[in-house]
Amino acid sequence: MLRIASLCIGLCISSLSFATSASETCDDFTNTTFRKLHSKESINLCEFKDKPLLIVNTASNCGFTSQFKGLEALYKEYKDQGLVVIGFPSDDFLQEENDEADTAKVCFMNYGVTFPMMATSEVRGSNANAVFKYLNEQTSSPNWNFYKYLVSKDRKEIQRFNSRTKPDSEELRSAIEKLLK
Repeated sequence: MLRIASLCIGLCISSLSFATSASETCDDFTNTTFRKLHSKESINLCEFKDKPLLIVNTASNCGFTSQFKGLEALYKEYKDQGLVVIGFPSDDFLQEENDEADTAKVCFMNYGVTFPMMATSEVRGSNANAVFKYLNEQTSSPNWNFYKYLVSKDRKEIQRFNSRTKPDSEELRSAIEKLLK
């Protein structure tokens, strides 16, 4: 029993030191931790330091939900060059599943999403998660699901694309390619 407790303490200390080292190396709005969708695991977005981010508010029951396919294609095409796509499911527009397991099914099973998806959270108003509070202050709140925020690797430039901007649009692709150069 003592050995199990020691192992747990060791793992906890390792996790704590990782969190500390991650936060020490990241001093911008991404220094925040989110639980992954339908998981007990969490991720500090500082893990993606020095990489451009495409942050998207998503919903499972929206007319734009099929954009998951295009977002996944972008991720696969550009991830080796550094792009990270991050999805934030939200029910702010009343189009997200009530059960997180159902949201996960839509993302992972129906659309084959492999990019990081966070647990459902708010993306607008005073209860918006920390990332969207920052994005909203720098640009403006999403007016619907599948707004896309392209963030430069130095976190100084943020471009906002509305729901109608498809992941495979020339406008978005060229903005991504410019950030990857």
